[in-house]
Amino acid sequence: QVQLVESGGGLVQAGGSLRLSCAASGRTFGGYNMGWFRQAPGKEREFVAAINWRGGDTAYADSVKGRFTISRDNAKNTNYLQMNSLKPEDTAVYYCGAGHGANYVYTRLVDFTSWGQGTQVTVSS
Repeated sequence: QVQLVESGGGLVQAGGSLRLSCAASGRTFGGYNMGWFRQAPGKEREFVAAINWRGGDTAYADSVKGRFTISRDNAKNTNYLQMNSLKPEDTAVYYCGAGHGANYVYTRLVDFTSWGQGTQVTVSS
């Protein structure tokens, strides 16, 4: 298992930007597919973005496509979620997940076996 710690959340006005970071430790980070999910109060955890372990392939939820960008720096054991043009409906706790294995992008919740503690993102209107 890999241990994950998210950071970078906060309060921002609509139209603003935030960059979330997810630092990994414990196992070889480069072998893990990484993803971001979010959970708003009273709702299920939903997929936001993911990147394969090589960093060459990414996937995004339709609701964030064109506004969010996922990236990774394997030398720093960190992946990032750059969030631009934020909307109030982006308000949620954002979780970083890691899943070991395939070269294709993971997008299902069940594919991720390690999770961070989450970081709150609040977008005011």
